[in-house]
Amino acid sequence: MDVELFNYTLPLDLIAQKPYAKRDECRLMVCDRGKNRISHKLFKDITDYLKKDDLLILNDTRVIPARLFAKKSTGGSIEIFLLEEMGKNTYMAITKGKIKDKNIVFLKNGIEAEINKTDSDKRVVRFLLGNKDIKEYLQEIGEVPLPPYIHRNYQDYNKKEDSEYYQTVYAKKDGAVAAPTAGLHFTEQLLNQIKDMGVNISYITLHVGIGTFRPVKEQIVENHRMHEETYEISKETAEIFNKTKSKKNRVIAVGTTVVRALESAIDNNGYLMPKKTRTNIFIYPGYKYRAIDAMITNFHLPKSTLLMLVSAFYKREKILKCYEEAIKNNYKFFSFGDAMFIY
Repeated sequence: MDVELFNYTLPLDLIAQKPYAKRDECRLMVCDRGKNRISHKLFKDITDYLKKDDLLILNDTRVIPARLFAKKSTGGSIEIFLLEEMGKNTYMAITKGKIKDKNIVFLKNGIEAEINKTDSDKRVVRFLLGNKDIKEYLQEIGEVPLPPYIHRNYQDYNKKEDSEYYQTVYAKKDGAVAAPTAGLHFTEQLLNQIKDMGVNISYITLHVGIGTFRPVKEQIVENHRMHEETYEISKETAEIFNKTKSKKNRVIAVGTTVVRALESAIDNNGYLMPKKTRTNIFIYPGYKYRAIDAMITNFHLPKSTLLMLVSAFYKREKILKCYEEAIKNNYKFFSFGDAMFIY
């Protein structure tokens, strides 16, 4: 397949730059696959489409303050973007600014780090803290990284607002460098309302990597190689999933990260296994879904692997029609934007 099949033109003013004041009052496009029908709602209306004994699965990863600023001994500046923890005080990272192998750099609070080159464009960053743990200092010295399509005027920049909103209300396990954005629309009140309806709620953990922002550079979709991400599915989540499926009730994934974890861990008999491992699953049209019956998701970038994943759940032509409808109705796109419910 040609990557251009997943292209569309988005007016720049429809890229959401700020979060909604109330998370659950963003807009919700409801796409009924069976009736080929589109409805326009608010996100809090999701309760109208959930049923008793449905299973809603969310990703409880938490975004770390992965963006760090440092100085070299020469006085030059360097930016460090932590990608993944490799061991205590050691991270795989990418850097901005010239840096030599084994250079020592200086961060806030007197913290020092050694930066080592690798065979790729990535770097290994080792924080020189002895028995102390860098995780105790990240909130003070780092920033939660926003996606590159969100631009800030730093004269009126509200770092606290961004760092709080660019986290789901149920975020629990540190490790992501990007938020699982479909979950940003839930409030604690809405989740309690859903539970009171008799809907089961369970969690997986998939630490979202920077690859989620990277475009597909291959012209032929099948030639693209996905980045790896770490995920974990607990025994409890696997059990309730399998029980839900055995009773022919629906499993609803909140976000593409949940989709990737579930579809990676399910076996050929439709049985979900508890796992803690890594996945580089690439889902695009032609893929046969085995784990999910519906999904909540945001609107994704043109030619992105996430748009391809959604296009494998609903026909590509249908998804692009939904996107056309969203553009016509001035929906907001991407991380801080509006949502879709596809069932």
